[in-house]
Amino acid sequence: MTLKEKLHTTIFESETRAGKIFNIALIILILISVSAVIIESIPSVHEKYGQIFLYLELFFTGIFTIEYCLRLYSVKKPLSYAFSFFGVVDFFSIIPTFLVIVLPGAQSLLILRSIRLLRVFRIFKLGIYFDEGSSILNALIKSRYKISVFFFSIIILVTISGGLMYMVESPESGFTDIPTSIYWAIVTMTTVGYGDIAPATALGKGLASLLMISGYAIIAVPTGIVTAELTKTHVITNNACPTCGREGHAADAVFCKFCGSKL
Repeated sequence: MTLKEKLHTTIFESETRAGKIFNIALIILILISVSAVIIESIPSVHEKYGQIFLYLELFFTGIFTIEYCLRLYSVKKPLSYAFSFFGVVDFFSIIPTFLVIVLPGAQSLLILRSIRLLRVFRIFKLGIYFDEGSSILNALIKSRYKISVFFFSIIILVTISGGLMYMVESPESGFTDIPTSIYWAIVTMTTVGYGDIAPATALGKGLASLLMISGYAIIAVPTGIVTAELTKTHVITNNACPTCGREGHAADAVFCKFCGSKL
């Protein structure tokens, strides 16, 4: 194999020994990096150990930048991988540190926190290492139309319920407008129950009771839809196409379902 083919096998094919070692090492680095970002957000820790966390971030950014460049180099169509889901995740996992370096005058605390928050995208890089995750994602994609219809029905139901509660209850009970009443209906149907708004009349309590009972039945619907699709899902591997770098192929696939290249 050429150097590019060897790199592709090591980086993208987790079934090989080299691939397993590479993936395990990368998973450990991702977990440590994300943990560092979370711990650094504690003011007392940042004030005391901020310099250490800075060096750690530069180290992690360097490693992930090299990895990103190697991924682009090892596929035949770098742009296809760069604009794929995990290609975008890889990009967002390294770009925040470069933004801070390029924009040293960004003094706004909100901007700095937003840039730091982008580093948490590294946790999504873990998704490519689990076949089970691919199966669940595939089931969600296949059931997206049924789930969309379900959520549209829920929107209609909470809108009607909110409108009725606005008519039944008084502003003194907290139902000052229809949007607030719809918010109450969503909180009630999902059984969250914040308690910030509550009906006072007998009719309002009766309507709330019906909404609570229906909420228990409705919550189970999307779970059933996804579960049904999972039972029909074929075995999906995380083997990547050597041309476009995209994953999600069946175990017996011969050609890439995205670009048509031979696997």
